[in-house]
Amino acid sequence: MAGNDSQVSRRSFLKAAGSATVAATATSSVAGCLGGGGGDGGGTLRYGRSAHSDTLDPHNTTSGEVAKVTNQAYEGLIAFNPGETTLTESLATDWDLDGTDVTLTLREDVTFHDGSDFTADDFIATFRRFTDEDYEYYFEDASVYGGVTFGNWIEEASKDGDYTLNLTLTQPYAPMLRNLAMFAAVVISQDAIEGDTDLGQEMVGTGPFQLEELDNANNRIQLTAYDDYWGEGANVDELLFLTRGQNSTRAQALVEEEMEIIDGLDPDTIQTVDESDTAETRSATGINIGYMVFNQSRVEAFRDRRVRQAISYAIDTESIVEEIYSGMASQADQPCPPALFGHDDDLSPYEHDPDEAEALLEEAGYGDGFEFELTTFQNARGYNPAPLPTAEAIRTNLGDVGIDVTIDDRQFSDYLTYTAEGRHDASLSGWYTDNADPDNFMYVLLHPGVESPEGQDYVDWGTEGFNTSNRGAWANQDYMDLVEEAQQVYDEDERQDLYQEASQIAHDEAPWVYIDYADELRGVSNRVSNYTVSAIGGPHLDLVEVE
Repeated sequence: MAGNDSQVSRRSFLKAAGSATVAATATSSVAGCLGGGGGDGGGTLRYGRSAHSDTLDPHNTTSGEVAKVTNQAYEGLIAFNPGETTLTESLATDWDLDGTDVTLTLREDVTFHDGSDFTADDFIATFRRFTDEDYEYYFEDASVYGGVTFGNWIEEASKDGDYTLNLTLTQPYAPMLRNLAMFAAVVISQDAIEGDTDLGQEMVGTGPFQLEELDNANNRIQLTAYDDYWGEGANVDELLFLTRGQNSTRAQALVEEEMEIIDGLDPDTIQTVDESDTAETRSATGINIGYMVFNQSRVEAFRDRRVRQAISYAIDTESIVEEIYSGMASQADQPCPPALFGHDDDLSPYEHDPDEAEALLEEAGYGDGFEFELTTFQNARGYNPAPLPTAEAIRTNLGDVGIDVTIDDRQFSDYLTYTAEGRHDASLSGWYTDNADPDNFMYVLLHPGVESPEGQDYVDWGTEGFNTSNRGAWANQDYMDLVEEAQQVYDEDERQDLYQEASQIAHDEAPWVYIDYADELRGVSNRVSNYTVSAIGGPHLDLVEVE
């Protein structure tokens, strides 16, 4: 468990011998109380990032850029303690998970930003909007999160009065409580759902901030403190999300005191920040992975394990991590990050071995090489702070073994849509944990959500019910059986054994090129206090104070 003492400046971090592992111990007990710091400093907090939110609807996105904003205005039944993976109360004050039954006691005297009272009906309407096609207000453009958060696991949501909520699960499901703390599980006002509110442009939540202005033309979002918030409230009067696509521009704005917090740092901007007198870089252990996806539904060559292994040997991930990312990350070797209990420490990254790569390609019938397009995003992400240099390194490495790569770089929102539609041959991708559970990587990213077709290890992209978060369309039945079983086991040691067995398969079958596990890095003004870098949930900007 990483507490607040894991939040250190980059200067201190670089001197440290290592960083503490984040323990992801599931708990059904209340770990604390989520609320604001209660300060009266007021003022404005300006948060700089690399890409604008393309929607404000938490049911219509898989983007962390959207979650950064929606998490300020919406709340779930359960939350994560800032800087930790432990669960804490939010709109629910108590809960119990017993087999396939979840009972939650809800907080009373909570109001939405539209003035309506929060009750169990609001969660039920939220759940049905996200998952129930028979509901009049079902959201037809719901993201894949509808299934992975609620729909696959909750058979029915009902109530006993206004403040007791009952969830009946389709099966025993170990990550359920953690799913209720995910950004996609936030509660939306029933009145807004069933009224004429455009939830892509408006937010009607219970959080400490409310939407003041959505300025898409200038990539700017203004929030203000919600005066009737049930907790202690935000410590600043105004919160601005500002977009600066270039890392250097964002870092310069921070050191010149035009922003208070920035993300999406790379080695050059870390140096810019840490050499200034006005800001510093803070770090925390990340729970994420950066990787390259093979779209087996689209490219025949990728369906051969030997080809995927060959490419994994050909790409020098060690050089990418050490030289391009300047040690801001460590090499990856499996889907589950080291911070989670399902990680197998006995696995190792693929070595850079062009000779082995060429031998495998020859054996697979691709000794003369082939070509494919690599889709990437233009904006820095935590798990990939330099996407274009990474893509260029991959192109060079694969060119050395006879594979011709064309780079297709896109703005982040366009990249998400393009890859969600399965139009990529291969793509650079990455994932931040939603719930600090191995299932969030092992199932969400690599289980197709449908049966594996007989005689093949992939599914066609257009298959009904296909989980598009599995951007490679991989469908290995042995792997699928293990992660399905792990979902239904409540004993953590038993789950760990299952995940480690599945990780061995994922390592050997190489549905991805495993690139890196990155640290969580933020640039923070010296005028900021009470800010915690969080690998999950948040950012908890209601707690922040600005001089």
